[in-house]
Amino acid sequence: MKGIRKVYDREVLRVDNLALRKGQIYGVIGPSGAGKSTFLRIINLLTSPDSGSILIHGKEVPRNGAERLALQRRMSMVFQKTLLFRDTVWNNVAYGLRARGFDRTEIGRRVRELLEQVGMTDLSLQRADTLSGGEAQRVAIARAVAFEPELLLLDEPTANLDPCNIEMIENMVVKLNSSKSITVVVVTHNIFQAHRIAREVIFINQGNIVEMGETEQIFSAPREELTRAYVEGRMIY
Repeated sequence: MKGIRKVYDREVLRVDNLALRKGQIYGVIGPSGAGKSTFLRIINLLTSPDSGSILIHGKEVPRNGAERLALQRRMSMVFQKTLLFRDTVWNNVAYGLRARGFDRTEIGRRVRELLEQVGMTDLSLQRADTLSGGEAQRVAIARAVAFEPELLLLDEPTANLDPCNIEMIENMVVKLNSSKSITVVVVTHNIFQAHRIAREVIFINQGNIVEMGETEQIFSAPREELTRAYVEGRMIY
C-alpha cells in the first residue's frame, strides 16, 4: 500500500507505505473508529482508496475490470456479523468450491475435512440459520478457506463468542496458516488474541498506522508511547 488515503466526512485512513509478506499472520489493533475495518476492506478491494495505490506481487491493482475481480477471487473475508446462506452447513461450506468448478469428489473431501476441523461434522445437514453464534462463525470461516485462498481477512472474527469457540477459531486460523501458507490479516479489539496468534502487529489510531512490528516487540518494547498506552490498557483520546 503506497500513499493510500480514504476520506468520508473526514480522513478515515492514511497509509504512506506498508508491505505485507506472504505466509504471515498480522494482527490489526486499535480503538473503535480507528480505521481498522476500512484498512481491511481496501486490502480486500471492496473499497477503493481516494488516492494511492495497492500492489500485489509488485504489480499495481487496477481500479476495476476483470483483472481486479480475479485478484479478489484469490482472497476471502469473514465479517464480524456472520452471513450464511439459508441452507445446510454442508452446502454453505461447499458453495465456493462449486462456484469454482471443483469436482464432487474434491468438494466432498474438503468439506468433510473442514467440518471436522471446526467440530461441525455432526451438524453438517443442519440449516445454517439455526446455529448458535459461535457455530455460525466457525462455518463462515470454513466456507471462506475451503478453496484455499492466498489471503484470509478476518474482521473481529470472535467478537462476543465464548472462550471455547474463540479457542477453536484461533487454533484453526493458526493451523491454516502453517499448513497451507495462507496469509492472514485479523482485525481484533482483543489485544490478547493478537498476542496469541499474530506474528506481526499493526497498531492503527485515528486513521494512521502508529506502529508495526513483531508481536513481542509491540507488546514488550513498543517504540511509540501511544502504542504503549494502548497495549497497557490505558485510555486513548
